[in-house]
Amino acid sequence: MDAGQLKAWIGRTETLTEHADRSVYARLAALLDYPALDQVFAPAGTMPLLGHWLNFLPTARQSEIDRDGHPYRGGFLPPVPLPRRMWAGGRLTFIRTAADNGRLTRHSTILDVVEKTGSSGLMVFVTVRHEISDEAGLVLSEEQDIVYRDMPAVGSTPRPAPAPEKPRVPDATRSVMPDPVLLFRYSALTFNAHRIHYDRDYCRDVEGYPGLVVHGPLIATLLLDHFRRETPGVEIAGFSFRAQRPLFDGAPFALCMARTGTGADLWSEDSTGHVTMTARLEVRP
Repeated sequence: MDAGQLKAWIGRTETLTEHADRSVYARLAALLDYPALDQVFAPAGTMPLLGHWLNFLPTARQSEIDRDGHPYRGGFLPPVPLPRRMWAGGRLTFIRTAADNGRLTRHSTILDVVEKTGSSGLMVFVTVRHEISDEAGLVLSEEQDIVYRDMPAVGSTPRPAPAPEKPRVPDATRSVMPDPVLLFRYSALTFNAHRIHYDRDYCRDVEGYPGLVVHGPLIATLLLDHFRRETPGVEIAGFSFRAQRPLFDGAPFALCMARTGTGADLWSEDSTGHVTMTARLEVRP
């Protein structure tokens, strides 16, 4: 892999435009078990927070889909040859709410491409900045961290999990069962054909996971929604999250929240007590 060639993608930009669609946001509300686009989920006429993740979805032709369900490498993102690709984290600043039926524009820039070696082998991190605007101007800015990794060696066994981190005492918890139906509905909602989320044979035999992988952005959405349910009416100014370890279907996991002076610390725990994602939420003064 030529790291210098991949770094040539730094600074590359892309601009896409489409219309916000209230019916799509209503499907997200249904996935999160809301009766409708109510005041807790999204005030009347506004796009819900993180609703933009349902816009600007890739529309690769079927002949352009790779073995893992993702489009073939190249295009706007650098053609990293490592086969495993996951969303590792992100940082969002919410400037104001957008209408749920207006025109949206996303301007994207490749900020960095970094090669690292960790306990699981070679990794490449790609950082992308997105700026979402409507007719009135900038709505939010976001940085996404995408990680690419190699496949596990044939015949290798997963490293034993370390003891669970000593848990903090949450102010509020909520249990979620990540069954295949939930994962399939989120994949359909986001037009995400990555097979680790619905194809158990591929997930186990090719990418070496013990179960279906829960989407990182789904966990992040559930964490933000956990805060929103526990603290209705508060305006959220910023949200950041980082994946710590994969989360799999088959057992319930916990959404946890501990309030801070400026917002909340949030995290998810699997059924063994391991933290799988951490997040920080800031509210507007």
